[in-house]
Parts: sequence; C-alpha cells; structure tokens
Amino acid sequence: MNITLLDKNQDIPYELLLLADPSKSVIESYIHRGICYLAYHDSYIVGQFVLIHTHPQTLEIVNIAVKEAYQGKGIGRKLIIKAIEEAKLLKATSIEIGTGNSSIQQLGLYQKCGFRITGIDVDFFIRNYEEEIFEDGIQCKDMIRLRRDL
Repeated sequence: MNITLLDKNQDIPYELLLLADPSKSVIESYIHRGICYLAYHDSYIVGQFVLIHTHPQTLEIVNIAVKEAYQGKGIGRKLIIKAIEEAKLLKATSIEIGTGNSSIQQLGLYQKCGFRITGIDVDFFIRNYEEEIFEDGIQCKDMIRLRRDL
C-alpha cells in the first residue's frame, strides 16, 4: 500500500470522505484548509485521511476512511500511523481525533494506536448535522475527543 498527498489537480475523493462524515457541507468547511492523503492498493484508491492545524503545534485528523471492501485488513491502522508520522514531520507536539459515541470500532482502534480520551462534546452531532446518524443501532449524538502526544 502506498500513501501519498492528494495532488492539487486530482478531484477531491468525496465518495471516501462521505464514508466518515455524512455531511458534504461539513466536509467543505475543512477540506480546502486541510492536507489530504490517499492510500492506494495498486492504482486504486482504498482510503484517505485529512489533517488540519487546530492549535499551535497540534494537528487533527478530521476525516479518515477506508472503502468498505477493504475494511478489516489493517488499512485504517496504517493510515493512523502515517498521520502520526506526518504530524511529527510537520513539527506537531500532539495529534487529535474525534469520533462519534456510536463509532465503537473506531474508538477502540484509536486507543490501540495510543490516543487517549480527553473529552466529550455533548450533542455535537445533533447540533451540527441536519439528519440523525445511527451506527449499529446506536444514535450518534456526542463527539468523543482523543489526543496523542508526539
């Protein structure tokens, strides 16, 4: 698998971004100020993540996704490791990520990669998304915030 920066001449991979964030308007609020990385298997895009600067010396993974057919193969973990490496290269001292209270697998993966829960933004998804979000029968209401020191 090869992970590279999105070329400015490439189309934004909305199909992938929407897997992690169901609101195109929310994606539009960060995609143009972020750094998008694409994961390729052969010449086929299978995953992506987006980093943005949020505070001095802090980067946040604001979107991370793997195509459904490639999930469960360790690609998500590789994307997180690459995001951590890139944050270090960009001289960040910490990296953050947020996920919904209903994203149980993702929450576990982030903690296995060294992230620690730092807070909960109660009703984040109710305030910021027009349509309700459900995962595995759980309504996504709250943003679980995590951080890893670098």
